[in-house]
Amino acid sequence: MYDNIAFNLHALVDAIEKIELYSKDFDDADKFYHDQKSFDASMMQFVVIGEIISRLDEKFKSSHSEIPWQKIKDFRNIIAHDYFGIDADEIWDIINNKLLPLKNDINGLLEK
Repeated sequence: MYDNIAFNLHALVDAIEKIELYSKDFDDADKFYHDQKSFDASMMQFVVIGEIISRLDEKFKSSHSEIPWQKIKDFRNIIAHDYFGIDADEIWDIINNKLLPLKNDINGLLEK
């Protein structure tokens, strides 16, 4: 694997782990949303994830289409451009149901 791709994949895992850390002490979306530091820090990491994905080689992303790269990047755009319209329940669902599978997929790519 190219060093640049591996570097970016490690950065993705790092950003996901930060979101996991920032959200782990909360029981529900409402409590998480109302902790401004944790919520805002997590949103920044979602933006970072989108930025990293935009740096990945298109050929690489095409060859690993099991990961919804464009959908993740689009989510970054929603956060960056419609921050005040973010649905806390949707964010909470993504954190609790989609981040771990994404992290596992990326770690799988790193193991190849």
